[in-house]
Amino acid sequence: MTRVVELGPSRFVMSSLQGKTLFITGASRGIGKAIALRAARDGANVVIAAKTAEPHPKLQGTVYTARDEIEAAGGKALACIVDVRMEEQIRAAVDEAVRTFGGIDILVNNASAISLTGTVETPMKRFDLMHGINTRGTFACSQACIPHLAKASNPHILNISPPLNMEARWFAPHVAYTMAKYGMSLCVLGMHEELRDRKIAVNALWPRTVIATAAVENLLGGEEVVKGSRKPDIMADAAHAILTRKSSEYTGNFAIDEAVLRDAGVTDFSAYAVTPGMKDSELINDYFL
Repeated sequence: MTRVVELGPSRFVMSSLQGKTLFITGASRGIGKAIALRAARDGANVVIAAKTAEPHPKLQGTVYTARDEIEAAGGKALACIVDVRMEEQIRAAVDEAVRTFGGIDILVNNASAISLTGTVETPMKRFDLMHGINTRGTFACSQACIPHLAKASNPHILNISPPLNMEARWFAPHVAYTMAKYGMSLCVLGMHEELRDRKIAVNALWPRTVIATAAVENLLGGEEVVKGSRKPDIMADAAHAILTRKSSEYTGNFAIDEAVLRDAGVTDFSAYAVTPGMKDSELINDYFL
């Protein structure tokens, strides 16, 4: 089992992401967009690497609506149509980001696909989709961004993925999804050591509770589950706390959002609850914890 590491004594290299350029996959909605908006409030540059160009009947937001929200929040935004399964689209977006903003400081691998189905019930097309987006997409985006991150003053890669726990209970109900999601975490395990000498931090961040996103509403139980969830803002604030740390000192960790923020001094989490007044103990725990 991989140990979940909390932040420990705070060593922030900066309190703001002003002027930093973040390349965020899947940033048109949900956790990715929340992280983008938090950075935008600092005055950061955000590259929205996502594939939703046209409105979807069940999924709110496109790369263009996200761009408008980011700019309204105080940041600069670049909307790039990217399917992270397509290497040429990743490379084109990275090149455009460097041309537009002069470099890349932070990569957030957030794009993900989910199917909580058993082995027999998982079509191979869905298996390929999850592995193509989650594991391969994370690897490909990291590969494309690393040469530019190596030139940054405080470079970070942050994967939205769980701590590695090799217990059968996390695999048995949905082997294919767990394999694909753990693939993102295995990138953290290997890349943080590979890139240590280049002072590129590689960490994972995962929520303690279910987060109210479109995937939760549409796939994981709908309105009742949403009521027991927290808002994406908690992941955005935790990501900000990690990304403002010294990359040479905080790397290779599998952080949990609540633990990160407690370490940063947060004691009241009530504002993050979707349902006002709901106690922390009443919230629904996320998978893998």
